[in-house]
Amino acid sequence: MALIVQKYGGTSVGTVDRIKNVARRVARYKAQGHQLVVVVSAMSGETNRLLGLAREITPEPDPRELDVVAATGEQVTIGLLAIALNQIGVKARSYTGGQVRILTDSAFTKARILAIDEANMRRDLDDGNVIVVAGFQGVDDEGNITTLGRGGSDTTGVALAAALTADECQIFTDVDGVYTTDPRVVPEARRLDKITFEEMLEMASLGSKVLQIRSVEFAGKYKVKLRVLSSFEEEEGPGTLITFEEEVDMEQAIISGIAFSRDEAKISVMGVPDKPGIAYAILGPIAAANIDVDMIVQNIGAGGMTDFSFTVNRSEYQKTLNVVNAERGAGLAAKDILGDNKIAKVSLVGIGMRSHVGIASRMFKALADEGINIQMISTSEIKTSVVIDEKYLELAVRVLHKVFELDKEPSVLA
Repeated sequence: MALIVQKYGGTSVGTVDRIKNVARRVARYKAQGHQLVVVVSAMSGETNRLLGLAREITPEPDPRELDVVAATGEQVTIGLLAIALNQIGVKARSYTGGQVRILTDSAFTKARILAIDEANMRRDLDDGNVIVVAGFQGVDDEGNITTLGRGGSDTTGVALAAALTADECQIFTDVDGVYTTDPRVVPEARRLDKITFEEMLEMASLGSKVLQIRSVEFAGKYKVKLRVLSSFEEEEGPGTLITFEEEVDMEQAIISGIAFSRDEAKISVMGVPDKPGIAYAILGPIAAANIDVDMIVQNIGAGGMTDFSFTVNRSEYQKTLNVVNAERGAGLAAKDILGDNKIAKVSLVGIGMRSHVGIASRMFKALADEGINIQMISTSEIKTSVVIDEKYLELAVRVLHKVFELDKEPSVLA
């Protein structure tokens, strides 16, 4: 008998019939003798609908109240799934994040988990119940409802698995594993049997939508075995196991996958003094506004001046422009501030890059051969990312997938 945490995304519970299917799947695991904690998202489209209602009232709702609204989507789903399980003879109890006591900080809409009290869940598990938990939410010290940011149900699932020392955390979604890239862009994309936490973390941070980045961070930190599976297959396949580098085959491909993101925007602060502290003068206020900065490039110009460019999530583009313009008005010496919210990021990811030279130059040549200009570059030991014009995104991904032969099994790569 194993203790398993399963997480089902919005498409997996998008209708009452799909909720019934999830209940039957959970019942099969329960019949095998496993203890089960099931984390669910809101029904597909529901969170967007709820946030849309709030923004019909005001474009910038109070974050605390926005969390109160957004958290109701998961509350509906846990109740429906618990009802469906009880209806087919499987004892089940639903828990909101507050009832579990998933304690978070007070960063509304982007809260981080501080602690989890698993005592009530363990008691109900020992009593033979399936525990159904609302993903994406918790409470702060003052009892305020908080949410973990979009995709936060994955984080809830992994965090509960860590707190309960579960044998495995299974992420059920609408795909049957992690692919070399998005099959909707490259039909030849191949499902990976295994991928390391480090690679998955990079892919999640660089735009892969299969798993939310904080869930992978949790899994790696607390050594939670993760498996990505499809909730739409009657006969479950092996999915993709996310594991440690030492457990991956020695024939691991040089490049494991290509991640990409359309949700990018670039800000360029032109003609600022090239002196100590200028980077902080620009980025400090942005950090204070709780805006995450991704890629940064500083170009040294003539006459003691420099141009400073960085990228942010496209959803925070206007907010970032407002912050930078406010700083300029308050005394930041800059000749101009330029913005571009029509860019995209494409990234190669693979632990094999550590021991193989020339990967970046091969990437750059492939893009140059297609006439695709590179605006910014960022590298680490296991990834190379470039910013390009958004209109070239899909072409770039297809070309790189072919050049690095990602449609082939690793054993046939040179």
